[in-house]
Amino acid sequence: MKLRPIPREKDAQADLARLAEAFAALTGAGQVTAFLRDLCTPAELEALADRWKVVPLLQQGVPYREIHELTGVSVTTTGRVARSLEHGHGGYAAAVAATAMPTPAESK
Repeated sequence: MKLRPIPREKDAQADLARLAEAFAALTGAGQVTAFLRDLCTPAELEALADRWKVVPLLQQGVPYREIHELTGVSVTTTGRVARSLEHGHGGYAAAVAATAMPTPAESK
C-alpha cells in the first residue's frame, strides 16, 4: 500500500499573509498582472475586475441599477462591494487612496 503524507493543518491567516507578501513584493502593474494571470482563472479575474470597476461608481453615489446598466456587473455583486466599502477591512479605501490621481484643483 502506498503511504501518503499526512495533510498539514491549514492556517488560513498565515496563508493569506504569505499571499499578501507576494503581492507586496511585486513591483509595478505588469508584474502584478502576470501574477494574477498565473494565480487566477479567467472567471476569477473577471470577478475581481468587476468588483474593482464598480468602486468609483459607488463612491460617486451612482445607483446600483445604473451601475449594472453601465458596466454589466450584477446588482448583487455591486451590493457586496458596497457592503465591503462601508463595513469591510478598509482594503478598497486603501487601494483607492494608493491609486488616486490628484484632480487639477487639488494639485494647485
